[in-house]
Amino acid sequence: MLSRLAARARAWLVRWRPVMPILIAEFVVVVGFGALLPVLPLYVVDQGVDPATLGVILAAWPAARLVFEPFFGWLADRTSRKPLMIAGLLILTVASLLPLAFHGPLELLLLRFLSGAAASMYDPAARGILVDATADHERGEVFGLYTSAQMGGLIFGPVIGAFGAALGGGFGFPFIAAGVACALGAAYLAFALPPAAVGPRTHAPSTETSYAEYGTDSPDLAQRYVESQRRDRTPQAPLREMLNRAVIGALTMNFALYLAVGVYEVVWSLYMRHLGASLAWIGITYVLFATPVVLFSPFAGRLVDRLGGLRFAMGGGLVVGVALFIYALASEPYLPGAVILVEAMANAFLGPAMFAILARGTPAGRSSTTQGLFGAAGTIAFIVASLLTGVLFAIDARYPFAFFGGIVLAFFLIGGLIARGAAPRPGEAIAATGPAST
Repeated sequence: MLSRLAARARAWLVRWRPVMPILIAEFVVVVGFGALLPVLPLYVVDQGVDPATLGVILAAWPAARLVFEPFFGWLADRTSRKPLMIAGLLILTVASLLPLAFHGPLELLLLRFLSGAAASMYDPAARGILVDATADHERGEVFGLYTSAQMGGLIFGPVIGAFGAALGGGFGFPFIAAGVACALGAAYLAFALPPAAVGPRTHAPSTETSYAEYGTDSPDLAQRYVESQRRDRTPQAPLREMLNRAVIGALTMNFALYLAVGVYEVVWSLYMRHLGASLAWIGITYVLFATPVVLFSPFAGRLVDRLGGLRFAMGGGLVVGVALFIYALASEPYLPGAVILVEAMANAFLGPAMFAILARGTPAGRSSTTQGLFGAAGTIAFIVASLLTGVLFAIDARYPFAFFGGIVLAFFLIGGLIARGAAPRPGEAIAATGPAST
């Protein structure tokens, strides 16, 4: 039995080795990002910033992404993705450390904007590699793995940040942890990610060469990786082809999801402290959210690949909207800890489902560009939620959750109805019925 498990593990590693650098780097970077999550709102408020201004400062991150993510997504489809990703992480390293020296409201605003611009260099390129390096029937699973890597970082990051700060490191500790994680992610990608092949001279490796530089011993997987990096393998479809029902539906649902994310990032720590939670318990709530997503996202991705993403996207959106209403009813800090487990299970299916719907509508040669638009839709929602959440929280701590609960439900319904009418791409039905690789 052990030998059978070992064989399955080896087969799994061989199958996903071309995208493994992206998954590992994502985990490392999100550990640093997660270290800041429970502490950043408290740190900003402790500098004398009111909740409304806190919302503006935190909105600077998505505002920068709104400006830069579509551009860097377009650029990633035309140039080498590797330098973009490394440069973005190095800028994030610096921007994560500078708030320790510059902590006035204007400085914090500008540094959050810089961090968002840097993340815009990294994210669309990384997700574009995942799309291009996988077949149609693998997209749900690979984005389930990607979501699992992100949430794995959120298991460790908030615990490291909250407990490091509570046990003597102070509020400076999470900023240092975030900077170190981004630097490690950049160094790892520089070492582990093969050189991107660009232009007409790009060729798959010959059977006489070593495939180690491509992260695999298999010529087929090396071919897949090289093809995922080529910009000339197929003509780029016109930009107007991205305006199809699958893409628009996915953008609408991502907008809904990030309305909720904006609420959580701005006031979750403040709301939990309002309910009487300790800093340690606040950190644990992030772990409670991340753990089910890590455990179930790959399985959820496989179900999405087999059954389609729409039902899981709409069901997950329903749970997220209802959870917001329940949080508004809490009178002590432990009910949210129970509800967040249910919401996490929904998110385990929601992420792979939305990415699968988006990939279904992505035109040829436009994977990073479409991912950039997908991120921009979430970014707009994050900005709206961040700006309104601080104002609503200043009136009543429950208002942000109750107000956005209904809006999230409405937008998920609208997005699902739009995506429901999406026409399959040529050959999609045939590809979907083919056997999945193991």
